[in-house]
Amino acid sequence: MSQLQQVEKVKVRKAEARGHANYGWLNTHHTFSFAGYFDREYMGFRSLRVINEDRVTPGDGFGTHGHRDMEIITYVLAGALEHRDSIGKGGVLYPGDVQHMSTGTGIMHSEYNHSRSENVHFLQIWLQPNSKGLKPTYNQRSFDIAKNSGKLNLVVAKDGRDEALKVNQDVDLFAGALKQGDRISYAFPANRYGWVQVARGEVDIEVDTDEKLSLKAGDGVALSEIKEVSISTNSNGEILLFDLA
Repeated sequence: MSQLQQVEKVKVRKAEARGHANYGWLNTHHTFSFAGYFDREYMGFRSLRVINEDRVTPGDGFGTHGHRDMEIITYVLAGALEHRDSIGKGGVLYPGDVQHMSTGTGIMHSEYNHSRSENVHFLQIWLQPNSKGLKPTYNQRSFDIAKNSGKLNLVVAKDGRDEALKVNQDVDLFAGALKQGDRISYAFPANRYGWVQVARGEVDIEVDTDEKLSLKAGDGVALSEIKEVSISTNSNGEILLFDLA
């Protein structure tokens, strides 16, 4: 499978350039090729395969369907998302909650808007696992991202350190909420790659190439051979930062 071939050290993926489909009950945007949307240049980045931004109307959702050999992370931005699966796990996710599902040898699950009156808005992320045929697992945890504004919160990690959800891939995923005047910095270890996804609001991103980017909700940026990134906002913003092998 081809992936985003990064020539530039910094490559922006604008929100309006993403794939889009509106089925009435589901309004979805695809950062990378997914389902009926295909863009040869955007098949993924490193082990990152999918970033879908989904909005589901009240009481609707994805009926029971299957996955295998994929690490799936769900990050809720607004509303409530209900999950049920074939390994006996289930629950409701609210803003600040993060879900990880390792589909391994195969898992069936459903996802529904838990509310009968409000839309649910969430990001669903797929990572290619470091091994196939793993035992399916499911976990979710609340991280209170909004209450910890101005800092990066480790929500998913390859080693599950610091109470992060453990993922079967060499990836660390951080979430950060920013208020006016906040600045978040992150230094990448040698030979690592980054992806920053703007979940909401507007942010300014500066990298060690002295390049400054102004990004809005839905924008993403791939980072190669970057030593450090700084993120700030003049209003409010929320980002996901991936540290990728």
